[in-house]
Amino acid sequence: MKITLALTGASGIPVGVRLAEELSEECDLITVVSDSALKVMDEETHSREETMEILQELSEEVYTEDMIDAPVASGSFRTDGMVVCPCSMKTLSGLATGRSSNLVERACDVCLKERRKLVLVPREIPFNEIHLENMLNLSRMGVDIVPPVVGFYFGPEDIDDIVDYIVGKVLERFEIFKGLYNEWEGGKR
Repeated sequence: MKITLALTGASGIPVGVRLAEELSEECDLITVVSDSALKVMDEETHSREETMEILQELSEEVYTEDMIDAPVASGSFRTDGMVVCPCSMKTLSGLATGRSSNLVERACDVCLKERRKLVLVPREIPFNEIHLENMLNLSRMGVDIVPPVVGFYFGPEDIDDIVDYIVGKVLERFEIFKGLYNEWEGGKR
């Protein structure tokens, strides 16, 4: 399996990095990092350089958003799909309108036109009407929208459990089941 992971300029970079860890165990991982994601890394990780080193170790290739000639920009480069985690509202809007102004948007556009799996992890609270309309339009095109909404039925003990829950929900969209959280077993009292 070959999957592309894009990290964009929304809060949630640690979720994207954790997803990269899990995906790298299951498939050939190609990573695209937007310029805005690099700025968010400065705020949400210990070090942008360290985070990029981790992504490079986990990935077959790492591209920046301006590398529009990267293989993932072409439909003839076969992948099994793509995840954008975290997905900024700017990226979401670009995808909903077919903008394709950078490698993240173009690689997603390739997934849409080739009817490949595309999963977005939009990070914004609250969603406004434009956000919701864009998500609805993308959903109608077959895109899986997986906002990082927390469930508590599995008994999270710390932030890592919550991150694993979100990562597990994304992986399930690709039929990858890692047991990162306890599944619901019905009401037990």
